[in-house]
Amino acid sequence: MSATSELKEDDSTDDKVKLAQQEETRNKSAQVLLRRPVSEDGADVHQLIADCPPLDTNSLYCNLLQACHFSGTSVAAELDGKLVGFISGYIVPERPDTLFIWQVAVAEQGRGMGLAGRMLREILARPACADVRFLETTITPDNDASWALFRSLARKLEADCADSVMFDRERHFRGQHDSEMLLRIGPFDASRKVAG
Repeated sequence: MSATSELKEDDSTDDKVKLAQQEETRNKSAQVLLRRPVSEDGADVHQLIADCPPLDTNSLYCNLLQACHFSGTSVAAELDGKLVGFISGYIVPERPDTLFIWQVAVAEQGRGMGLAGRMLREILARPACADVRFLETTITPDNDASWALFRSLARKLEADCADSVMFDRERHFRGQHDSEMLLRIGPFDASRKVAG
């Protein structure tokens, strides 16, 4: 066998492995259940966030309130009965056209299948977000994954995306936390909110 044919076989094997992995990811993604969180999710949400640095952990009580009071604007992702993703969000008081996304957490076994984007679109499609035309979140300057996620969402929504400092490292955090940049997406058309 020539070196060229060995390379072709190796390439073919690599391609088959990649295709099999892609198929497995698609199947896994299809099995993920997206639902409104419930109070019983609070402890699992707390653990998930702790397992997803660089996210800041909140008190368990805070996560219980997120699962109860903000369930219409938050989402839990479940795979094989286990919580593998969670997004907390709320409608900004006195601005019913703005959804603020507090935290996005995806467990290791939920990564690589576009789950975070799916969860965001799930929230935007909910009745609680019927009047939403803007989405806001805060991101630290070095959180590349979050910047990519939200910029991708802005492109899918065909909406503008702007950022500014919301909470400054020195002024607000007294040097104990990186600055949090406010990312604002919008305005977007309601009909674009569920675009894949």
